[in-house]
Amino acid sequence: MEKQFISVIPVSMWIPIIIIALILIGLYMIYVGLINKKNTAKEAFSGIDVQLKKRYDLIPNILFIANKFMEHERELLTGITELRAQAAKLPADLNKVQEKIDLDNKISGMMGQLMVSVENYPQLKSDQTMLQAMQTYNEQEEHIAAARRFYNSAVKELNNAVEIFPSSLVAVLVNVKGLPFFEATETERQGINAADYFTKH
Repeated sequence: MEKQFISVIPVSMWIPIIIIALILIGLYMIYVGLINKKNTAKEAFSGIDVQLKKRYDLIPNILFIANKFMEHERELLTGITELRAQAAKLPADLNKVQEKIDLDNKISGMMGQLMVSVENYPQLKSDQTMLQAMQTYNEQEEHIAAARRFYNSAVKELNNAVEIFPSSLVAVLVNVKGLPFFEATETERQGINAADYFTKH
């Protein structure tokens, strides 16, 4: 039966059938590529979220020590505490990427202010527990930076696929969207090292 069916199809029809089949295969491959890139970006974002949570776990200890000395910085300490609480509740959801980036930038900025404020408290600068806590915090910042680089690389691949034809058409059809980059704050660009604030005299 198959041979009879095949023989019924004119030779002139094979070319369009092959072309349509190739187009469908091509579209499917593009779709698979988009989903792979989206999942890679999702995995990378989860990696950042894990590292940020580790950072947030360090903050209460730092604030507890600072609270003993920094009587004039109550507003700053309270602000960091409130932002950390908000960040802890924010899920690792790709729909919340920009919100998490904005919130983390605020925390990074306020932690930078805290480091600068330490200069005004000689007792705090000489506290070994605080020094150790801040060194651990700096090490965690390096892990965050590495996770951020991996995420940004994955986002670049995804965004290119979403924006460049013909994968951009498939992205619209399957509702795959680009993601924002996780960029360093101005404080981080200046390369503040908390240890420097504790070793100055």
